[in-house]
Amino acid sequence: MQKEINPAYRIYPLGDRALSVDWGNRIDPDLNARSLALFDRLRRAALPGITNLVPAYSSLTLIFDPVALAGQYPGQQPYDVVRQQVLALLETQDAAAGPPPGRLVEIPVCYAPGYGPDLDALARSAGLSPETVIALHCFREYRVYMLGFLPGFAYLGRVDARIAAPRRASPRTHVPAGSVGIAGEQTGIYPQASPGGWNLIGRTPLRLFDARNADPTLLHPGDRVRFCPVSPEEFLKMSVAL
Repeated sequence: MQKEINPAYRIYPLGDRALSVDWGNRIDPDLNARSLALFDRLRRAALPGITNLVPAYSSLTLIFDPVALAGQYPGQQPYDVVRQQVLALLETQDAAAGPPPGRLVEIPVCYAPGYGPDLDALARSAGLSPETVIALHCFREYRVYMLGFLPGFAYLGRVDARIAAPRRASPRTHVPAGSVGIAGEQTGIYPQASPGGWNLIGRTPLRLFDARNADPTLLHPGDRVRFCPVSPEEFLKMSVAL
């Protein structure tokens, strides 16, 4: 049987130095896999003039150097050059062949009082006990769909529908680094201290982003995450060790 070729997608410019390939504006693991598969192929192809690749939930943005491309392909528009190169890859890309498997990363989280200031309120709103919320949050593996908002901030999904919750009506001006939150059907970890409106249910001692490292981000699109509860004492020991 002939394998399916890529489903409907659209390609459009983003300004004069970027192009986006979009499979649909929704959270869908299959669409995310297509985005990451193209991301992997483009990264390995190392096409001239491409300066950055930015995968998202169901799209991939290519940032290119129009001056370099104009010099290398005289008489052609840089956008058209990149678009044709992308189309060539898409037309031969097997939609059933996804990206390389991501790593499974275990994230220790302290859910004790003081570490997750919104845990009790979220539990009451859901009609659950805090212990049940913790158990449901730790029960499943989460897919890293994309990085954004802050360097190293991974958008993870999806949480159990029973603990899904809208963002806070009033965002906090300061969220500690390592805070683990829920917003809608997503969960995520704040890599640095920042403002934020997610419901905070715990905190990890791990560093999600360290600019001193050759690879500064702990998590990457396509990775899988499992949260593991730890006590405040274990949290402090890990913090000191790091």
